[in-house]
Amino acid sequence: MADALVYQAEGEAVLDGRDLYGFTVTEWHLPATYPPFAALLFTPTAWLPATALKAAFLGANTVLLFCLVHLSARLAGLPLRPPALCAATALALWLEPVFQTLLFGQINLALACLVLWDLTRPDGARGKGVAVGVAAGIKLTPAVFIAYLLLTGRRREAALATTALTGTALLGTLVLPAASADFWLRRLYETGRVGKPWIVDNQSLQGLVARMLGETAPGPAWWLPALLTAAGGLWLAAQAPDDRHGILLTAVTALLVSPISWSHHWVWCVPLIAVLVAQGHVRLAALTAAAFTARTMWLLPHTGDLDLHLPWWQQPLASPYPLLGLALLVVLRPQLSASSSSASTIRYA
Repeated sequence: MADALVYQAEGEAVLDGRDLYGFTVTEWHLPATYPPFAALLFTPTAWLPATALKAAFLGANTVLLFCLVHLSARLAGLPLRPPALCAATALALWLEPVFQTLLFGQINLALACLVLWDLTRPDGARGKGVAVGVAAGIKLTPAVFIAYLLLTGRRREAALATTALTGTALLGTLVLPAASADFWLRRLYETGRVGKPWIVDNQSLQGLVARMLGETAPGPAWWLPALLTAAGGLWLAAQAPDDRHGILLTAVTALLVSPISWSHHWVWCVPLIAVLVAQGHVRLAALTAAAFTARTMWLLPHTGDLDLHLPWWQQPLASPYPLLGLALLVVLRPQLSASSSSASTIRYA
């Protein structure tokens, strides 16, 4: 649970008044990479012994997985009773992103639950958008859902999410002014601090391109496709006939274009599988579940810089999640266009 130990070190740094971004912990020399607001939330972990900390993260993530399965069923419109939810939760533990989240003591499940709970509430619900903004204040990446709210005409929700995100930044600045200045003016742009983008752990477009080209810094070969994917993915999300498709397309787009999307960031595979099952695509859901269970990237040589020297036939095995994400955008495009045209015909008839 290396990441849980990093979170604990962040909480300790806040309480001790030490430099929040000047330390590394564990044998992998991991630094703090989240905004100061997240460190404030981690302060309670500072008082826990290591064993209790790991037990707490394991228990909390198991409960959060149950919540994510429940929210995924709600998104998909699947009427699952508690026994079925428990069974689905047990099966979801086998998904590699979920297992890795528990293994590292990560907070991906908490962020996904915050976003999914908020976005599956009815439009106009009190405070809708706030949880999305808080999630973005913890790890920034969920801010893409603010763009989704804005593009789908939900300006009130987008404004509330933006206000909540701004509030987290202001709170961090008020309590930790030096750390906030360091993060927002410097650390935010040092993407190399997060990790090496070319290793198989990184299941984003940048990781895929870097490994294919054998380049540690692919430059335009990555960011040009990333820009096109961001524009196309958000356009598809905005054109989606319902939030089932729109939310998933937004999540997949964010995972693809983020400079680094560790394999455990792809916990959005849980609602993806639920939606496929609800739509009757049982075989496709089974294939998707198999792809997120196979762990092909870990079967390849990846010690040192071996990730950069994989033969062509191993490239798909090294990048299963971005390839699956791109395929999802391509497959859904004609379906969404047809749905959008049908909706327009009905609307103006």
